Amino acid sequence: MATDQRKPLPFVANFAAGAIAGVSEILTFYPLGDMSQVKTRMQLETGKGKHGMVGTMSSIVREEGFGRLYRGLVPPLLLEAPKRAVKFAANDFWGKTYMGLSGDSKMTQQLSILTGCSAGATESFVVVPFELVKIKLQDKSSTFAGPIDVVKQILRKEGPLGLYAGMEATFWRHLWWNGGYFGCIHQVRSIMSPAEARQLFNNFVSGSVGGFVGTAVNTPFDVVKSRIQGAAKVPGVVSKYNWTYPALMTIMREEGPAALYKGFLPKVLRLAPGGGVLLLVVEFTLGVFRQALGPPYI
Repeated sequence: MATDQRKPLPFVANFAAGAIAGVSEILTFYPLGDMSQVKTRMQLETGKGKHGMVGTMSSIVREEGFGRLYRGLVPPLLLEAPKRAVKFAANDFWGKTYMGLSGDSKMTQQLSILTGCSAGATESFVVVPFELVKIKLQDKSSTFAGPIDVVKQILRKEGPLGLYAGMEATFWRHLWWNGGYFGCIHQVRSIMSPAEARQLFNNFVSGSVGGFVGTAVNTPFDVVKSRIQGAAKVPGVVSKYNWTYPALMTIMREEGPAALYKGFLPKVLRLAPGGGVLLLVVEFTLGVFRQALGPPYI
């Protein structure tokens, strides 16, 4: 995110850099086990006094085998490249758009938050079907044979729109995460040393802080999304969790405020350093593109 007068890179460069970063991030963290699996199980548990992160992970391994921690791995592997590509390309697009509308020559704190929220809203339309498949596979009671089986059954029972169950909750989840992520990146960068030799370190730190704050802001919306997408559709029965903000109030009333942060620890352990890896790889890749294209991009 340059502050000089070099020419902005084309849309395709930001799209490609995001895709490369997404694959890099998931390959970095999935060998440790899918924290998303643990997070989803914790979020789908209703009531108080349930398992924490270690208890949930131990229960999965003890009752279902170690391989279960990798259940639902295929959808995020397929998703990460387009998801991250859309995230960073949309952030670049909305950043340029808002700066043009506001007349600002440089990104400001307010614009960085607005840009991030807009990028998250854009990203949400891409990820819903993949997230739905992942949640269905990660549910403890899941009987699906695999991702294709999930898609086939949803299409047969609910039609194509069934793949977009939880769209509204996913919209809010991504809007708030990206607003926190990109807003913090701008703020942290402004107080760190601009020395060229420290850029990789600065990108990792600012991305990690952004990942932590984005996760802290959006976890309640993630809990609601998991509940909505994990619920079985029963004809003639209105689901307990339908819309995001009423569902937030329902969970808080029935299970207490802490329930809105179920799964926060395994989620932040993945997304805080993951946010750092994402930004580091994106900026490194964009630097390679600038060198390859030469002036006036350098």
